[in-house]
Amino acid sequence: MTTLHDFTLPSIDGQDRSLKDLEGQVALVVNVASRCGLTPQYEGLQHLHEEYGSRGLAVLGFPCNQFKGQEPGTEAEIQTFCSSTYGVTFPLFAKVEVNGRGRHPLFAWLTSQSTEPEGAGDVQWNFGKFLVGKDGAVRARFEPTVPPDDAALVAAIERALSE
Repeated sequence: MTTLHDFTLPSIDGQDRSLKDLEGQVALVVNVASRCGLTPQYEGLQHLHEEYGSRGLAVLGFPCNQFKGQEPGTEAEIQTFCSSTYGVTFPLFAKVEVNGRGRHPLFAWLTSQSTEPEGAGDVQWNFGKFLVGKDGAVRARFEPTVPPDDAALVAAIERALSE
């Protein structure tokens, strides 16, 4: 069975990162963009990272330029924007495609999972959220408009951390 831990992707600084390193941790995988109406969600994602990181939550940001070209910058520009504007310290990865023919295998796997409250299918916009349990299986999926401090998302994180 495929899990999150089976994937290796380049980090935003170009170093390959095996997600196997996340075994035993809960992960929140989010496709992100710097020029989107939802971009202020970076602040809430950083808060989740700070609040739950010591308990085993890893927030993972995957820049994507597939939605109206809202992530046009280079990896260096994205990293600078995120750290200087929102104080982001959680891991960011190199740009990926989350839909279509060029969809990264990680997102092909994530979007194929039957989950609640949002089910399987294409990522609808920037800031789609996939919650992955300690075992690497998808536990929940939340629409882009669900903010990081949403009660249902926080409750799902708490449940996954307690498993």
